[in-house]
Amino acid sequence: MNVYFHTFGCRANQYDTDVVRQAFTEQGAVVVDDPAAADLTVINSCTVTHESEAKLRQFVRRVSRTGRAETIVMGCAAALDDGAIAALPSVRAVVANADPAMVLRAAGLSSRANVGSQHAAPLHRHRALLKIQDGCDEHCTFCATTLARGANRSRSVAELVAEARVLAEHHAEIVLTGVHIGTYGQEAGPERTLGRLLETLIQAIPEVRFRLSSVEATEVDDTLARLLIEAPRHVAAHLHAPLQSGSNRVLKRMGRHWYTAQSYRARIEWLAEQLPVFGLGADVIAGFPGETDEDHQATLTLLHALPFTYLHVFPFSVRPDAAAARLPAQLAPSLINGRARELRELGEAKARGYRGRRKGQRGDGVVAGRAGGRVDVLTEDYLSVYLPSDRWDGRPRFDLIVD
Repeated sequence: MNVYFHTFGCRANQYDTDVVRQAFTEQGAVVVDDPAAADLTVINSCTVTHESEAKLRQFVRRVSRTGRAETIVMGCAAALDDGAIAALPSVRAVVANADPAMVLRAAGLSSRANVGSQHAAPLHRHRALLKIQDGCDEHCTFCATTLARGANRSRSVAELVAEARVLAEHHAEIVLTGVHIGTYGQEAGPERTLGRLLETLIQAIPEVRFRLSSVEATEVDDTLARLLIEAPRHVAAHLHAPLQSGSNRVLKRMGRHWYTAQSYRARIEWLAEQLPVFGLGADVIAGFPGETDEDHQATLTLLHALPFTYLHVFPFSVRPDAAAARLPAQLAPSLINGRARELRELGEAKARGYRGRRKGQRGDGVVAGRAGGRVDVLTEDYLSVYLPSDRWDGRPRFDLIVD
């Protein structure tokens, strides 16, 4: 059986696809790069925005026209499907989330007990993902992911160390990912935290660089902060810290009760003072229901004040299963898009300014990929530096000058 895989959404989804892909190869399936050459297409779906689901439907229809393949849709959008995905052309099955055994059964293959090993395939040539937990216990009013993925579930330290050791044999960087990684271990008690997990991983596998994926600013505890500051060769100096809004009133309407604009700012400013090199990104939602001009300006003011190096801006998107769909004072699309454009322009200006300041300085680079005669190298602070292939000596990690 020839199988084509496609992933929408976050790094947790990318990891899940890698695990399912490995399960298929263990069953003798051949992974192909062209859906037209496939007997089966497996699509991992995302439900974060209306646009992500629209792209999913478009892609399923396109695949159905390109060849003979049937399609299995798994993931977050699949978990919330009301029949619309199942009714798309050539869809064989819709599988909630991404359990390898369930996807194999949907494909008509055996699901042996050892299938779906957690030793996931690489994200890029010298970078890999390690999913440390799944689910989330918070209930942000704009988010349907919690509904799709369920409650917080953390993997054991021993299992994660074992997987990281395997990944370290072929990868120079390991990205710790999940749905809400800052809450790692909280269901097991206060002794099990993300910071202590990272300490254990560094001690066990000191030869690789670890990177945190999206993590809440106020969940960067003293242990995590110390590692970011004192262990630059072991932990990438980079945080992607979701902000969503700089208005406390909007944050409250979003259900993001665990921080305020002031506590977010205080933690980020303190970290920035300690780190000579610091890549900082954030998610920001434009046009949340009830957002006033003053709320929008509060977000812009906070974004201007903090040393962001890039922004991910999302125009508010109604998710029918999420509570925000029922909030009053929904904004007009034109207003939402205008505010999103202003936020993106600020993010682009921040990115240009930071790169300009880093030009000519040294960076700790890990090869992220090769294409078009160039090598893509990712620095500790999440800058891409492109080198001609003939200037690369084959090492997965090396110091370089940022250009």
